[in-house]
Amino acid sequence: MIESSSRWTDSGLEIAPCYSPSSVSDWDPTEKLGNPGEYPYTRGVHESMYRQRLWTMRQYAGFGTAQATNERFKFLLSAGQTGLSCAFDLPTQMGYDSDHERSEGEVGKVGVAIDSIEDMRQLFAGIPLQEVTTSMTINSTASILLLLYQLVAQEQGADCTKLGGTIQNDLLKEYVARGTYIFPPRPSMRVITNIFQYCSKELPQWNTISISGYHIREAGSTAVQEVAFTLSNGIAYVQAAIDAGLDVDVFAPRLSFFWNAHNNFFEEVAKFRASRRMWAKIMKERFGARKDASLKLRFHTQTGGSTLTAQQPENNIVRVTLQALSAVLGGTQSLHTNGFDEALGLPTERAAKIALRTQQIIGYESGVADSVDPLAGSYLVESLTDEFERKAWEYIDKIDNLGGSVAAIEAGYMQEEIEQAAYSYTKQIDAADKIIVGVNKFEDGKIDPPEVFPIDPKLQREQAERVARLKSSRDNEKAGLSLKLLEESAKSDSNILYPMKDALRNYATLGEVSDVLRKVFGEYQPH
Repeated sequence: MIESSSRWTDSGLEIAPCYSPSSVSDWDPTEKLGNPGEYPYTRGVHESMYRQRLWTMRQYAGFGTAQATNERFKFLLSAGQTGLSCAFDLPTQMGYDSDHERSEGEVGKVGVAIDSIEDMRQLFAGIPLQEVTTSMTINSTASILLLLYQLVAQEQGADCTKLGGTIQNDLLKEYVARGTYIFPPRPSMRVITNIFQYCSKELPQWNTISISGYHIREAGSTAVQEVAFTLSNGIAYVQAAIDAGLDVDVFAPRLSFFWNAHNNFFEEVAKFRASRRMWAKIMKERFGARKDASLKLRFHTQTGGSTLTAQQPENNIVRVTLQALSAVLGGTQSLHTNGFDEALGLPTERAAKIALRTQQIIGYESGVADSVDPLAGSYLVESLTDEFERKAWEYIDKIDNLGGSVAAIEAGYMQEEIEQAAYSYTKQIDAADKIIVGVNKFEDGKIDPPEVFPIDPKLQREQAERVARLKSSRDNEKAGLSLKLLEESAKSDSNILYPMKDALRNYATLGEVSDVLRKVFGEYQPH
């Protein structure tokens, strides 16, 4: 006899004891699914998906100096990685040079320190940028890092119309969940639309934004909130670009998304599929997009950092495998798998290789890539996808009624919802209603000392000295004049990326450029 009581996903979606044809009795596969590569893209954005080419295996890396990160990039490429993904340290994310007093203790800690074009040259030395795609997890200073990347690519002789990659450039989620903001929301939206405009002309193959649910989920949201809040932010970006005079079918094909993958396997698969269907409907019905490419939600996935445990860290290899498999079965375009030791520190080289091998085993040995959307038609998966979508629309409607994402963020709505979800989840773990193996069940009293990635304390001093040498050796008159022209542009309604590029070419630093914009735009102070 089947147990009669229901269970629930992490988002509170009910899971019945058993599913049958009656679970999808009023379900129209033509409306809900279509064919792979066709509207509404529930089954994937490409007709053949992984049969033609596997997802991009893009392992996140970045620590210490540009030279150290360059060595890790080359190690990962030699191990079979197919795309680069770069993490930046907090001073770089917050617009401070490494010699700034607020950078103390943070240089090179959670990513690589980039202060100027000199660092960017070293970061990609010996790596032909026209032959790889690079994802950069950077937001408030995304325009600066993008331009530095372009300048180095041009020095290599690359054709910038063929340069491929992604900047995260998603400021709205910073106010909601992550906190690496500089400017208030409305000036930040202006910078983002300036990037859209610039790239449509100068870097047409570049993904201008990776609208991120990842950090919303890491802050404690449910899977439904992750999708609903992220798609609402996407709506705000599209509307801002249209209001700035851009044609939706010019910029929309270069929008991309960034999802988290957590442990509730079938909910995660349903999440990925529902998000594609919802975005296609938003772009077609709300914004009148005509191109197929404008309707496709292309996304990168990273396994859930917040799900990793410091207790029995090898267990994380299994968690990461299940999360990665959900992303593949959900149709991701690229994937990062976390190192098993990331609850303790930056991933060691051994952990990074195991994480990459996890993707390769899924792709080359499991057979799950042999058929497009192999879970399509599953009574459980299709019922869960529909229910997930219904709950997510409820949130989007609430946000629309508040005046959209920017207004909802300013009112603290999303932040409060995430805090409540995080609190509820923590209570479930504390009460052992939610089992975390090795934490609140199957604990192990014996703990072996883990190998932890080392950060050299001399790094900050050496990087600060590097910045000082640059400022003393450059043509300061030329750098100062170019920064003044950037300030004048920021005060007008012109596109700031052109004078910003000139300033960076003249060896202005990331901190100096950020300070100019702070002076004009002000700094965001949360309530």
